[in-house]
Amino acid sequence: MEIVAVKNKFQIVIPQHIREQVHVEIGDLLEANVEDGKITFTPKRLIDRHLAEGLEDLKQGRTHGPYADVRDAIRALEIRAKRRAKKRRP
Repeated sequence: MEIVAVKNKFQIVIPQHIREQVHVEIGDLLEANVEDGKITFTPKRLIDRHLAEGLEDLKQGRTHGPYADVRDAIRALEIRAKRRAKKRRP
């Protein structure tokens, strides 16, 4: 068990061996919570909203392809873009 002090501006230092166990690096984000009167910090990774939506599409099976080559993939994207543009026109 480590004892740490609360510094100016309520800062604390996480001991090195604890940081290494949970792989916390400079700039990482930690979620702070209170559980049974104890403060807990959980390492978190923020993910871009569009990336999260794409990952959800993959989970739900909403994918396209596979394509034979890059040209086929680009052609399919162009066709879909044209369809979307037509739907948006009043």
